[in-house]
Amino acid sequence: MPKSLPSELPPVSFHPVHRVYLDFVGRALLRFVETVNGLGAFLLITLGVTVTKFNTAPSVVHPLICQQIYKAGLRLMPMVTFLAFALGLVVIGQTVFLLNRFGAQNFAGIVMVTVVVRELGPLLAALLVLARVGTANVIELGTARALGEVEALEALGIDPIHYLVMPRVIGMALSIFALTVYLILFALGSGYLFAFLQDVPLMPGEYFGQLAAALMWEDFVLLALKTLAFGGLIAVVTCYEGLARPLRLEDVSGATTRAVTLAVVGSILVDAMFILFYLVIR
Repeated sequence: MPKSLPSELPPVSFHPVHRVYLDFVGRALLRFVETVNGLGAFLLITLGVTVTKFNTAPSVVHPLICQQIYKAGLRLMPMVTFLAFALGLVVIGQTVFLLNRFGAQNFAGIVMVTVVVRELGPLLAALLVLARVGTANVIELGTARALGEVEALEALGIDPIHYLVMPRVIGMALSIFALTVYLILFALGSGYLFAFLQDVPLMPGEYFGQLAAALMWEDFVLLALKTLAFGGLIAVVTCYEGLARPLRLEDVSGATTRAVTLAVVGSILVDAMFILFYLVIR
């Protein structure tokens, strides 16, 4: 006769180190789920306010949008120019030189479109805006929340999402799109200049002809969607960390760190989704 199994299994015991690790992982997962849930709700509220109240008080809100475009776009033009110049030197010029060295200069257009137009250009522009403007958003809004200015707006009957968040979302989305286009064009031009200075026998007409042949109409549409998604994501994350929960002045630095981490991770995930979409349509 086979032995019968015991009716009750002995309790599983964990080493104290394992228990501490499991507690840490559990708390991290709970914080992650809570953050995702809060961000989703904040995003839906922002979208609803943007759709329903875009033309409400236009004399007040529309100048705020222009102000955000200046802060996240025009004011960053010198830095974007420097990054585009460096990108042209480090990536494009050296890549064209190496392709020519191994007799593969006919692939220059495909490589440039894949690396610069689809990936590096949008990501560099988004990270620059996050570093220069996104962090400032968290500090500004977190300080306003800590000092009670947000509650004062609500007491005056002003919707903080409409007044503080919507202009930032629209302004940052449009700014990242414009900065990305500028960065890509300048980088491609400066990259060919560096390749020309290295005596690469590639005529301008051939170089830009390869770029035009490698580009598809989907690249223009997806570039616009990706940059707008980057801008909206960065604006929503930074505004959420600054406004969504009560803060004290000493909590603002921690909120800024969380916002940068969430925005970077979110931007990479959005970029990965677009990469998968590229693979599907090809």
